[in-house]
Amino acid sequence: MKYKSVKGLLTNDESLIPVTFIDKLEDVLHGFLGIVLFVISVLAAGYTLLRLIETRPFFPLEMIQGINDILFVVIILEIMRTVIVRFTDGIFQVDNFLIIGVMAAVRHILTVGASLTMEETKTTEYFNRALMEMGVNTGFV
Repeated sequence: MKYKSVKGLLTNDESLIPVTFIDKLEDVLHGFLGIVLFVISVLAAGYTLLRLIETRPFFPLEMIQGINDILFVVIILEIMRTVIVRFTDGIFQVDNFLIIGVMAAVRHILTVGASLTMEETKTTEYFNRALMEMGVNTGFV
């Protein structure tokens, strides 16, 4: 028994795999990935909170690390939102990926800027490389 493929609907070709089966399998996979991303974000948020509570002294290094970790959790949640939108609407939305990219770039700018500020020994090569990274990420944002 042959099934119509999505392409086959337009070209009258037939497929050996039923389209509804593939669609349902894709839906199950998107649902599973959404759950996994949610669990990862909850665990990352818990780890961030635990580290913020236990670390002394808090200022300045751990405060910067805490902001970095929180932005990482937000990025994971945005990826989960993208998967959910794909699951519900059936299309990937480019704007979600742009938001994720901008957040990742801002996170990196903050991390590099903090490391430049806090580290006492910096070589010229390290400093120039860090400035180049910040410039590229700033251009991206």
